[in-house]
Amino acid sequence: MNKYIYGIDFGTTNSALAILDTQTNEIVQMFTTPSLLFFPENQNTKGDIAYSVGQEAVQRYVESRMQGRFMKSIKRVLPNKSFHDTKISGKKFKAEDLVAMILLYLKKQADEFLGADIRVAVIGRPVVFDENPEKDQLAQDRLSKAARLAGFETFYFQMEPIGAAFSYERQIQKKELVLVGDFGGGTSDFSIMQLDPKAIHNPDRSQDMVAKGGIYIGGDSFDSDIMWHRGTPHFGRGVKEQFEPGKWLETPLSYFTNICSWEKMNFLDTIKWREAIRKSYVFSGKDYRIKNLQTLVEKNLGYLLFKQVEQAKFGLTAGDLATFTFEESGIHIQEMITIEDFESVIIHKNVEKIDRYLQDFLKRNAVSPADIDAVFLTGGTAFVRPLQHIFFRIFGEDRVKSGDHFNSVATGIAYSYGVLAKK
Repeated sequence: MNKYIYGIDFGTTNSALAILDTQTNEIVQMFTTPSLLFFPENQNTKGDIAYSVGQEAVQRYVESRMQGRFMKSIKRVLPNKSFHDTKISGKKFKAEDLVAMILLYLKKQADEFLGADIRVAVIGRPVVFDENPEKDQLAQDRLSKAARLAGFETFYFQMEPIGAAFSYERQIQKKELVLVGDFGGGTSDFSIMQLDPKAIHNPDRSQDMVAKGGIYIGGDSFDSDIMWHRGTPHFGRGVKEQFEPGKWLETPLSYFTNICSWEKMNFLDTIKWREAIRKSYVFSGKDYRIKNLQTLVEKNLGYLLFKQVEQAKFGLTAGDLATFTFEESGIHIQEMITIEDFESVIIHKNVEKIDRYLQDFLKRNAVSPADIDAVFLTGGTAFVRPLQHIFFRIFGEDRVKSGDHFNSVATGIAYSYGVLAKK
């Protein structure tokens, strides 16, 4: 029997795999990759479809001059009931097929490192893929299918914030009641656990779990907020079009809700969409902003645009001023964003929802802020300052801790194996 298992954090933005030595209970190696896929265009439909994963996907996409199919935030498709499959080079791919490509990429790296074919894994999942239970179950079913397609025969699921808690537990010296906030691209998840460094080898930690919960808001939501407030006016939001003489109507809002959501933009370039936008361009009097929208869709510029949105967001994690700049194929955007606008206008509604959810979560589980010994924040979105301010306000800055924002979940998920395998 092989002594190694994998802990996998399949994320909206990045994915990670930790190799756990089950005999020493130590992590021996970590592999990470952006959760990105690229399919070159004009492929031979008779053979296997070629694709690239992670940074190589970005490189191939840029080298092809944005020709082909580039996919980001695939995790957010998992609970989408209306998504059945997508056609690439004449072949249909389901959500689990796309996810399996990323899982297999990580598995191959780890297998090569060990010189073994490891078929046992603990796989992370958010507390909620979706607040609708039916959609949530659909997402886990699809993730299960993806795990099997990637070559895992035995696998367990662990809540991502619980995985982060197990990672934090190895940093403390005494018992603590800990609130873990795991902020990813798609969700914000919470757990409250009684942690004890003396309990890390206990096979049953069910009594230590006080509460878990989550809300379907994450870093992608904040990117969408920036895009809505500062991006969509450059692509025609608010422009009017004239179908009949003297009768002016605003261009359809569906254009702009779709270009604010990456998982929808992934599947935007269709004949129907192109024709609708072309008509809007004509009926708007050939407004340059609708032309920008045409260019965005037809030249497949979504990834480059959202990278600039992310750059602006990250710029505000340390500074008080950032610039959202995009210069590509005749589209010119330069928007200054202050931390005040970012916090009070752009992402205010979503941050407020997280704030309300957190306070309701504590009340619902009869836990007061004073009961919490420490708050452990992890995930790439935990860098966002308005989000951090919620925890500083409620718990005090001295109790708020952070660790490896990108790998703590994967390592903790791997550590969960001893608990889950003995249940």
